[in-house]
Amino acid sequence: MAAMLRTRTILPTLIKGTRSFATVSSTSQLGVVQPSIREINNLSLDSRNLEKAVRHMHRDGLVVVEDVVPHEHLDLLNKKMVEDANTLLARGDKGPYNYNKGNIQQDAPPVAEYFFPSIFTNPIATQITTAMMGPRPKWTFCSANSAMATLPGGTPQRQPVHSDADFAHPDHPFALVVNVPLVTTTPENGSTEIWLGTHNNFGLDAQEGAHGERASGRIREDLLRRREKVSPPLQPVIKKGSIIIRDLRLWHAGMPNMTQETRVMLAMIHFAPWFRNRMRLEFGQDVKPILEKLENEGKLGLDVPVDWVSREAVLEGYLNRGFGNSYDFDQEP
Repeated sequence: MAAMLRTRTILPTLIKGTRSFATVSSTSQLGVVQPSIREINNLSLDSRNLEKAVRHMHRDGLVVVEDVVPHEHLDLLNKKMVEDANTLLARGDKGPYNYNKGNIQQDAPPVAEYFFPSIFTNPIATQITTAMMGPRPKWTFCSANSAMATLPGGTPQRQPVHSDADFAHPDHPFALVVNVPLVTTTPENGSTEIWLGTHNNFGLDAQEGAHGERASGRIREDLLRRREKVSPPLQPVIKKGSIIIRDLRLWHAGMPNMTQETRVMLAMIHFAPWFRNRMRLEFGQDVKPILEKLENEGKLGLDVPVDWVSREAVLEGYLNRGFGNSYDFDQEP
């Protein structure tokens, strides 16, 4: 039994040759949990793997759980979202880009045929966020970021290192991002640069840029230089079918996509049940029976405040959302 329940600490796979965007050393390692077949079928980690996931979250601010999302669901959603990403990119300066036009903020189509519970309400993701923050976390944000292909002759652009918690926030876990990449992510196609352990001991004084600005949350250069001597950043390979749980406070940066294929990664934020975030989701009415069924069967485990709108209205508006830093992740006083 013990052989079936295992966790791995791995060094990320990197592009061969010199890269100027991230430096990796053997002192920084990524925590990866590999569930057993039984855990995958039961949609639940056993106590040992759950403990390991929680340990990585407290220590590193991030954990990866592999092989928990069916590839066929990812493929169907990816096809549609890549089409949508190209539509948004064509808007140029009016598009919802994050720091630079190579990284697009976009929502998944919020209608039933694309709403896969294995992706959006993955029970293993909820099991981890519940273990970290208490029962029934609040799911109030559902979006994605897409690393667009760098055009021939174009200049690769990376984001500044930043924190998504660009406001006065608690110094303990209050918001966890559930990332689901729709394809395998690599340094070549824009895997996110992460700075493990930076969710602890850093607050607003480490940041530049005001809350709500397109370039808010940037980490001060002097702190980056000091931190990289202790724990250099990583740009890991994340297998297709994985989920990533990331503390909202963790330093990270979107990286350029050097391939010709758009890389989409979903982001669902679970807030602690006591954290008074004001946001609400907006879904088409045909998603409501899916969530109600999950709730009635005891498979949801989330508080999901939703504004239900007609299918026609939601399809007309879901590509008109804001850029990443325009969302308010703060709480009511």
